[in-house]
Amino acid sequence: MPYNNLHILVLLREIADPRPPARVTTRGAGIGDRGLRRLPNPADLVALEEALRLKDSLGATVTALAVGPERLDDTLRLAFSLGADRGIRFWDHGVEGGDAAADARILARIVGILSPSLVFTGNRMQDRGDDPVPALAAATAGIPCVTAAVSVLPVENGVEALRKGDRGSRQRVRAPFPCTVLFDEGHTPRYPSLEAVTRSLALSIEEWELADLGIPFWEVGATGSRLATAEFSAPRPDPVRVVTPDPTLPAFERILSLLSGGIKAREGKTHQLTADETATKLWQIFREEGLAQ
Repeated sequence: MPYNNLHILVLLREIADPRPPARVTTRGAGIGDRGLRRLPNPADLVALEEALRLKDSLGATVTALAVGPERLDDTLRLAFSLGADRGIRFWDHGVEGGDAAADARILARIVGILSPSLVFTGNRMQDRGDDPVPALAAATAGIPCVTAAVSVLPVENGVEALRKGDRGSRQRVRAPFPCTVLFDEGHTPRYPSLEAVTRSLALSIEEWELADLGIPFWEVGATGSRLATAEFSAPRPDPVRVVTPDPTLPAFERILSLLSGGIKAREGKTHQLTADETATKLWQIFREEGLAQ
């Protein structure tokens, strides 16, 4: 079966490098990330490798997509050096402050414009865990989504994916074109050659803005979020003062009390609730704080 028209869109995202030097500072009510290095998400690179393998074997077309500021051009040039055919970076200041639902509208619109056969990306972000945006975008676009995929193989009018199940099990599922596949594991990403890296510097990256998508500004960003934004700041300690150490105590205990500053942390509380009760309680807190209607 020929796959000449197989078009794969790979979403590449960035993570924060936890290795030093990381100089995270607080300024007023915000938290700055000056000095924090950014890296491509490893699971997204696995998804890119799976797309490039389909390109090598079936002649598919691979488009790399990044959503974010100009520093993501380096990630797209890495995709070029590995073998991607096209690079697109979307960014607009109007999308700042959006939640997962607002960001999913943007990704779904991009998928609708490009009309790829497959959308590949990672199943998890290494620094913050699950990212619901790709799955929400697939639901918004009305296409199936396969999560925790290990490998994928094109079949007639669709793909067959091997995905991870509970307790180390494996499950084979089929989905028609177009569909989204979120990779949890896969082949080790290839390493680009020096010549490929040099060539990638001369390739152009398409820059898209909100006007190119035709989405009203009030449907994205902070105004299009389901949860309203709120101010935040570094938490203040809420200590409980303890009395001056008793002079009759052993010297070791008095030294520990002095080193602690005479302050003892408050004891936390653990609430044992079911999943439904937890969700109900969270929505109650959101409404009381004015974060949700």
